Amino acid sequence: MIEFKLPDMSCGHCAGMVSQTLKLADPSCKIDIDLAAHTVRVQSAEDPKDLAEALSDAGYPPA
Repeated sequence: MIEFKLPDMSCGHCAGMVSQTLKLADPSCKIDIDLAAHTVRVQSAEDPKDLAEALSDAGYPPA
C-alpha cells in the first residue's frame, strides 16, 4: 500500500478528482482517502513515482 500526503486535497470535490486521477493511472487500484488527514492510500502495481506524477499533473502534488 502506497500512502501520499496531499495538502491541497481539502474537500469532497478534491477527493473525487484524486480518485479519478488514480483510476486513470491504474483502473484496478484500490483507494482509501482520509480527507481530514489529507492522505490517500493506494493499492496498485503501478510505480509510486508514476502515481505521484499523475497526482501532481492533476493539481494535487504529494508533500
